[in-house]
Amino acid sequence: MSEAARVLSWAQDETELVTELQGGSDAAFDWLVTHYHAAVYNLICGMLGDLADAADVTQEVFLKAFRGIAGFRRGSSLKTWLYRIAIREALNHRRWSWRHLRQQISIDAENDDGQAPLELEDLGATPFDQLATREIQAAVQQALRAVPEVFRSAVILRDLEGLSYEEVAEVLDVSVGTVKSRILRGRRALREILEPLLAPVRRPAEVAQRKPPTMVPQLAAARAEVSLGVFPPHPEGAEGVRTWSPGGGAE
Repeated sequence: MSEAARVLSWAQDETELVTELQGGSDAAFDWLVTHYHAAVYNLICGMLGDLADAADVTQEVFLKAFRGIAGFRRGSSLKTWLYRIAIREALNHRRWSWRHLRQQISIDAENDDGQAPLELEDLGATPFDQLATREIQAAVQQALRAVPEVFRSAVILRDLEGLSYEEVAEVLDVSVGTVKSRILRGRRALREILEPLLAPVRRPAEVAQRKPPTMVPQLAAARAEVSLGVFPPHPEGAEGVRTWSPGGGAE
Protein backbone atom coordinates (compact mmCIF):
# COMPACT_ATOMS: atom_id res chain seq x y z
CA MET A 1 0.00 0.00 0.00
CA SER A 2 1.34 3.43 -0.93
CA GLU A 3 2.00 6.12 1.68
CA ALA A 4 -0.91 8.22 0.39
CA ALA A 5 -3.32 5.28 0.44
CA ARG A 6 -2.26 4.36 3.98
CA VAL A 7 -2.84 7.91 5.21
CA LEU A 8 -6.27 8.03 3.56
CA SER A 9 -7.23 4.77 5.26
CA TRP A 10 -6.64 6.23 8.74
CA ALA A 11 -9.86 8.25 8.59
CA GLN A 12 -11.81 5.00 8.22
CA ASP A 13 -9.72 2.64 10.30
CA GLU A 14 -8.40 3.90 13.64
CA THR A 15 -6.87 0.52 14.40
CA GLU A 16 -4.21 0.99 11.75
CA LEU A 17 -3.68 4.60 12.80
CA VAL A 18 -3.11 3.56 16.43
CA THR A 19 -0.65 0.92 15.30
CA GLU A 20 1.27 3.54 13.36
CA LEU A 21 1.17 5.99 16.29
CA GLN A 22 2.43 3.34 18.68
CA GLY A 23 5.22 2.64 16.23
CA GLY A 24 6.32 6.29 16.33
CA SER A 25 5.19 7.24 12.82
CA ASP A 26 5.70 10.95 12.09
CA ALA A 27 3.07 10.77 9.34
CA ALA A 28 0.52 9.39 11.80
CA PHE A 29 1.39 12.14 14.26
CA ASP A 30 0.90 14.81 11.59
CA TRP A 31 -2.46 13.30 10.65
CA LEU A 32 -3.67 13.24 14.25
CA VAL A 33 -2.67 16.84 14.88
CA THR A 34 -4.22 18.03 11.61
CA HIS A 35 -7.56 16.35 12.32
CA TYR A 36 -7.94 16.99 16.06
CA HIS A 37 -5.96 20.13 16.80
CA ALA A 38 -8.82 22.62 16.33
CA ALA A 39 -11.28 20.54 18.37
CA VAL A 40 -8.86 20.12 21.27
CA TYR A 41 -7.92 23.79 21.21
CA ASN A 42 -11.57 24.92 21.20
CA LEU A 43 -12.40 22.62 24.10
CA ILE A 44 -9.50 23.92 26.20
CA CYS A 45 -10.21 27.52 25.23
CA GLY A 46 -13.80 27.13 26.40
CA MET A 47 -12.64 25.74 29.72
CA LEU A 48 -9.85 28.24 30.39
CA GLY A 49 -11.11 31.35 28.62
CA ASP A 50 -7.58 32.46 27.79
CA LEU A 51 -6.21 32.09 24.26
CA ALA A 52 -2.52 32.02 25.16
CA ASP A 53 -3.06 29.48 27.94
CA ALA A 54 -5.22 27.36 25.63
CA ALA A 55 -2.45 27.33 23.02
CA ASP A 56 0.11 26.17 25.59
CA VAL A 57 -2.15 23.50 27.06
CA THR A 58 -3.10 22.24 23.59
CA GLN A 59 0.53 21.57 22.80
CA GLU A 60 0.91 19.82 26.14
CA VAL A 61 -2.11 17.62 25.35
CA PHE A 62 -0.58 16.31 22.13
CA LEU A 63 2.75 15.79 23.84
CA LYS A 64 1.03 13.77 26.59
CA ALA A 65 -0.94 11.86 23.95
CA PHE A 66 2.16 10.67 22.17
CA ARG A 67 3.95 9.88 25.38
CA GLY A 68 0.97 7.80 26.48
CA ILE A 69 -0.15 6.25 23.19
CA ALA A 70 1.39 2.92 24.16
CA GLY A 71 -1.23 2.60 26.89
CA PHE A 72 -4.18 3.54 24.66
CA ARG A 73 -7.14 1.18 25.13
CA ARG A 74 -8.35 0.15 21.71
CA GLY A 75 -11.92 -0.09 22.96
CA SER A 76 -12.04 3.72 23.07
CA SER A 77 -11.87 6.20 20.19
CA LEU A 78 -8.88 8.46 19.74
CA LYS A 79 -11.17 11.48 19.86
CA THR A 80 -12.63 10.73 23.28
CA TRP A 81 -9.18 9.72 24.55
CA LEU A 82 -7.72 13.06 23.44
CA TYR A 83 -10.64 14.92 25.02
CA ARG A 84 -10.01 13.17 28.35
CA ILE A 85 -6.39 14.26 28.25
CA ALA A 86 -7.44 17.80 27.27
CA ILE A 87 -9.90 18.14 30.16
CA ARG A 88 -7.38 16.78 32.66
CA GLU A 89 -4.65 19.14 31.45
CA ALA A 90 -7.04 22.12 31.42
CA LEU A 91 -8.13 21.41 35.00
CA ASN A 92 -4.51 20.98 36.10
CA HIS A 93 -3.61 24.30 34.50
CA ARG A 94 -6.59 26.03 36.13
CA ARG A 95 -5.59 24.72 39.56
CA TRP A 96 -2.01 25.86 39.00
CA SER A 97 -3.24 29.29 37.90
CA TRP A 98 -5.40 29.74 40.98
CA ARG A 99 -2.55 28.75 43.29
CA HIS A 100 -0.23 31.15 41.49
CA LEU A 101 -2.85 33.94 41.63
CA ARG A 102 -3.42 33.47 45.37
CA GLN A 103 0.32 33.62 45.98
CA GLN A 104 0.62 36.76 43.86
CA ILE A 105 -2.27 38.44 45.68
CA SER A 106 -0.69 37.54 49.01
CA ILE A 107 2.63 39.07 47.96
CA ASP A 108 0.99 42.18 46.50
CA ALA A 109 -1.07 42.67 49.66
CA GLU A 110 2.14 43.17 51.60
CA ASN A 111 3.32 46.13 49.49
CA ASP A 112 4.24 49.19 51.54
CA ASP A 113 1.92 51.49 49.63
CA GLY A 114 -1.03 49.25 50.34
CA GLN A 115 -1.94 49.11 46.65
CA ALA A 116 -2.09 45.78 44.87
CA PRO A 117 -0.83 46.20 41.30
CA LEU A 118 -2.67 43.09 40.16
CA GLU A 119 -5.30 44.01 37.59
CA LEU A 120 -8.08 41.53 36.91
CA GLU A 121 -10.02 41.42 33.67
CA ASP A 122 -13.38 43.15 33.74
CA LEU A 123 -15.69 40.35 32.64
CA GLY A 124 -18.62 42.77 32.52
CA ALA A 125 -17.10 44.95 29.80
CA THR A 126 -18.84 44.94 26.41
CA PRO A 127 -16.87 45.62 23.17
CA PHE A 128 -19.27 48.22 21.75
CA ASP A 129 -16.74 49.15 19.10
CA GLN A 130 -17.04 45.72 17.50
CA LEU A 131 -19.73 44.28 15.27
CA ALA A 132 -22.70 42.58 16.89
CA THR A 133 -21.44 39.16 15.85
CA ARG A 134 -18.15 39.80 17.59
CA GLU A 135 -20.05 40.89 20.69
CA ILE A 136 -22.03 37.67 20.61
CA GLN A 137 -18.81 35.68 20.42
CA ALA A 138 -17.41 37.58 23.38
CA ALA A 139 -20.66 37.09 25.30
CA VAL A 140 -20.64 33.35 24.71
CA GLN A 141 -17.01 33.05 25.80
CA GLN A 142 -17.71 35.15 28.87
CA ALA A 143 -20.81 33.16 29.75
CA LEU A 144 -18.97 29.85 29.41
CA ARG A 145 -16.37 31.03 31.93
CA ALA A 146 -19.15 31.77 34.41
CA VAL A 147 -20.82 28.35 34.10
CA PRO A 148 -19.70 26.01 36.91
CA GLU A 149 -16.83 23.78 35.80
CA VAL A 150 -18.70 20.53 36.31
CA PHE A 151 -21.44 21.63 33.89
CA ARG A 152 -19.25 23.62 31.49
CA SER A 153 -17.21 20.70 30.18
CA ALA A 154 -20.35 18.68 29.46
CA VAL A 155 -21.98 21.56 27.58
CA ILE A 156 -18.86 22.25 25.52
CA LEU A 157 -18.43 18.60 24.57
CA ARG A 158 -22.07 18.15 23.62
CA ASP A 159 -23.12 21.50 22.14
CA LEU A 160 -19.86 22.87 20.75
CA GLU A 161 -17.89 19.76 19.90
CA GLY A 162 -20.93 17.71 18.83
CA LEU A 163 -20.21 14.57 20.83
CA SER A 164 -23.04 12.16 21.55
CA TYR A 165 -24.25 11.70 25.12
CA GLU A 166 -22.45 8.35 25.18
CA GLU A 167 -19.19 9.91 24.00
CA VAL A 168 -19.44 12.70 26.57
CA ALA A 169 -20.03 10.09 29.26
CA GLU A 170 -16.89 8.24 28.13
CA VAL A 171 -14.79 11.40 28.14
CA LEU A 172 -15.97 12.49 31.59
CA ASP A 173 -16.09 8.94 32.96
CA VAL A 174 -19.64 9.29 34.27
CA SER A 175 -22.99 7.73 33.39
CA VAL A 176 -25.13 8.93 30.48
CA GLY A 177 -27.78 9.98 32.99
CA THR A 178 -25.26 12.17 34.81
CA VAL A 179 -24.20 13.69 31.50
CA LYS A 180 -27.77 14.60 30.58
CA SER A 181 -28.33 16.15 33.99
CA ARG A 182 -25.13 18.22 33.76
CA ILE A 183 -25.94 19.39 30.25
CA LEU A 184 -29.46 20.39 31.26
CA ARG A 185 -28.21 22.38 34.23
CA GLY A 186 -25.31 23.83 32.24
CA ARG A 187 -27.61 25.01 29.44
CA ARG A 188 -29.92 26.57 31.98
CA ALA A 189 -27.02 28.41 33.64
CA LEU A 190 -25.69 29.52 30.25
CA ARG A 191 -29.10 30.84 29.20
CA GLU A 192 -29.49 32.81 32.43
CA ILE A 193 -26.02 34.32 32.01
CA LEU A 194 -26.44 35.12 28.31
CA GLU A 195 -29.77 36.88 28.62
CA PRO A 196 -28.46 40.12 30.20
CA LEU A 197 -25.17 39.92 28.30
CA LEU A 198 -26.81 39.69 24.90
CA ALA A 199 -29.46 42.32 25.57
CA PRO A 200 -27.19 45.23 24.43
CA VAL A 201 -26.49 43.39 21.18
CA ARG A 202 -30.07 43.73 19.94
CA ARG A 203 -30.48 45.87 16.88
CA PRO A 204 -31.72 49.45 17.38
CA ALA A 205 -34.89 48.62 15.42
CA GLU A 206 -35.70 45.89 17.88
CA VAL A 207 -35.24 48.27 20.77
CA ALA A 208 -37.38 50.95 19.10
CA GLN A 209 -40.20 48.50 18.56
CA ARG A 210 -39.94 47.53 22.23
CA LYS A 211 -40.24 43.86 21.47
CA PRO A 212 -40.33 41.66 24.56
CA PRO A 213 -36.96 40.03 25.22
CA THR A 214 -36.60 36.50 23.89
CA MET A 215 -33.65 34.17 23.99
CA VAL A 216 -34.61 32.21 20.87
CA PRO A 217 -33.04 34.45 18.16
CA GLN A 218 -30.19 35.45 20.43
CA LEU A 219 -29.23 31.89 21.24
CA ALA A 220 -29.68 30.91 17.60
CA ALA A 221 -27.27 33.65 16.59
CA ALA A 222 -24.87 32.64 19.32
CA ARG A 223 -25.09 29.00 18.25
CA ALA A 224 -24.42 30.03 14.65
CA GLU A 225 -21.32 31.89 15.78
CA VAL A 226 -20.26 28.86 17.82
CA SER A 227 -20.60 26.60 14.80
CA LEU A 228 -18.34 28.95 12.85
CA GLY A 229 -15.80 29.01 15.66
CA VAL A 230 -16.41 31.06 18.79
CA PHE A 231 -12.77 30.97 19.69
CA PRO A 232 -10.07 32.57 17.53
CA PRO A 233 -7.75 30.02 15.96
CA HIS A 234 -4.62 28.79 17.69
CA PRO A 235 -2.05 31.59 17.20
CA GLU A 236 0.29 29.18 15.42
CA GLY A 237 -2.29 26.69 14.16
CA ALA A 238 -1.56 22.99 13.97
CA GLU A 239 1.92 23.87 12.72
CA GLY A 240 2.69 25.25 16.17
CA VAL A 241 2.15 21.81 17.66
CA ARG A 242 4.27 20.15 15.00
CA THR A 243 7.36 22.11 16.06
CA TRP A 244 8.19 19.08 18.20
CA SER A 245 8.16 15.40 17.32
CA PRO A 246 6.70 12.46 19.26
CA GLY A 247 10.11 10.92 19.77
CA GLY A 248 11.95 13.97 21.02
CA GLY A 249 11.80 17.54 22.17
CA ALA A 250 11.53 20.78 20.28
CA GLU A 251 12.95 20.74 16.78
